[in-house]
Amino acid sequence: MLRPLLVAALIGLPAALSAQIAGSPGSAEQAQSGQPPQRVRSVTLTRGEKCPQSSSTEIVVCSTLDQPYRIPKQFRDSGPIPAQNQSWVNRTQTMDQVGRVAGGLPDTCSPVGTGGQSGCALAANRQWAAEERAKRDAAAQVP
Repeated sequence: MLRPLLVAALIGLPAALSAQIAGSPGSAEQAQSGQPPQRVRSVTLTRGEKCPQSSSTEIVVCSTLDQPYRIPKQFRDSGPIPAQNQSWVNRTQTMDQVGRVAGGLPDTCSPVGTGGQSGCALAANRQWAAEERAKRDAAAQVP
């Protein structure tokens, strides 16, 4: 499946490069003068765009953007979602848990009440599971 594509790419690559070199009008003049170009311009292209022609005073370096709609790294993974941005179900569950701890109900990890110890073990297990989920999610976000 990939072999015919690879062969076609290897055959077409030299032709494309020679067409690009021959197509730039100032390349022969610049090579004869021996002077370096005055300007180097880097252009990022999306799929379907064509690289602009270089002139005798500049070099155009083109690179393609593989994933144009991907969120940049500095804006990804902002951490846990703030409470005001969560659904009402999550907010209600949080308020319910706060009320359980304050009332000393079983499975609340509270020093007061009947089920404090079992609640602490349950809370430790939940915390460990949340940490493992966070590690797995962080590893999945690395491109």
